[in-house]
Amino acid sequence: MSDLDPHRAARLRCIAAVAMGLAHAATATAWAAPPHCKTRLLQELGWRFVPVAASKIEASTIEIHPGAPCDRADLNEAQAAGDLMVKIPSGLDGRARGRLDDTLLAHPATVCAYDFRLGEATRRAVDRLVANRGFRFSAVQVGWIGFGPTGSARDGWRPIAWFGRGYRPSGANSRAIETFYSGQVRGECGLGRQIAQYATQAELYGMDGFDAEFDADEIVIGTFNRLHSTRSILLGSSAGRFAHDGRAVAAARQGRQAFMGRPGFVFHVFDRNSLDDLNNQAENFVVYDVSAQAAAALRRHGGFEFYNRRNREIWQLARTLQPYRSKRFFERLLHERDPALRAGLPADAQRSVARLDAELADPFYRGFEIYVHKQGVKPVGFHIVRLLDRNPRTPFRIELALHNLETTLLQRYFSHRLKACERRRGP
Repeated sequence: MSDLDPHRAARLRCIAAVAMGLAHAATATAWAAPPHCKTRLLQELGWRFVPVAASKIEASTIEIHPGAPCDRADLNEAQAAGDLMVKIPSGLDGRARGRLDDTLLAHPATVCAYDFRLGEATRRAVDRLVANRGFRFSAVQVGWIGFGPTGSARDGWRPIAWFGRGYRPSGANSRAIETFYSGQVRGECGLGRQIAQYATQAELYGMDGFDAEFDADEIVIGTFNRLHSTRSILLGSSAGRFAHDGRAVAAARQGRQAFMGRPGFVFHVFDRNSLDDLNNQAENFVVYDVSAQAAAALRRHGGFEFYNRRNREIWQLARTLQPYRSKRFFERLLHERDPALRAGLPADAQRSVARLDAELADPFYRGFEIYVHKQGVKPVGFHIVRLLDRNPRTPFRIELALHNLETTLLQRYFSHRLKACERRRGP
């Protein structure tokens, strides 16, 4: 891509000559599985192995062409660009092939290939959640999560805390997730984020795999504080190792696929005294998709912090329009671009609107799509504008939350696929 940093592009596209004597201990992860299962997993993820005659390649050399898969829209685009390719000498012996597979399983490009699957699973999960009109939003209420008059048992959940502040599946994990796909449930955006994260794993594994891989007490919903004291795979004792990338510096450097399915939040900068609408003091989200242009802008600016400064500039510009505010004023003015509303503003206000339009035309605000319950899937610019209406006395920031998508959950998914391969092979 022409907007990549040239030095980074060169590193990603270089041909890595891997000596056949590469020590197994040099890889980041040692997988206990038959060699053919490791190869199969790599092929499932998109790696292609191309045998090359010994006369055309040194007998002791393997050429790894990782390319730049994290910058692609999907696996098809990555493979069309020549990413995820390995050239191997004909007649490569089994021991050398095993060392190669372990090397590739620990390769950064393999993480990008996994992110393709993770992004697809996120979009499938979110699309089903959005389609369920019975999954409603509720703000301040007696119970943090509401399952209706029939109670949680009928929907496959059992309480583990008072006042609807904690639940775990009472039976199959898949049945509990299906409740949010088709049942009647109410909750706020924190619950929406949690369910989207769990449902992503269900879509990634398939429902049978999701039931087999995770214990019921690892699938806990409730207040975020409640999750910390459980075995939740999101924030509890089963979460393992977290990525600490709140300002998205690492994700921006890696590319667009490094954002897929990541949890995060948009939250107020000033203290609670500046809030007019406590129900909209923050918005929890998962990343749904990121355009190539948005990813390039994030890389160019080093992550979210550049945009958090711009959010404040947008807020300051919006304050010059306060005298003209009406219901959903900024949403109608800047997102819906209501022509009658725009035309009715005086000249100085129209100049401020033009400056706001220019700020919000940045690819990040238009092409970084997030899921927020119950707003659905919208670009992040929509949420910045919406919050100008709800809480006009404070700017808002965006950050990624703690997650383990490329650490513990990746390890568990790879192990699951390897075990499935072993079972197919039999004794």
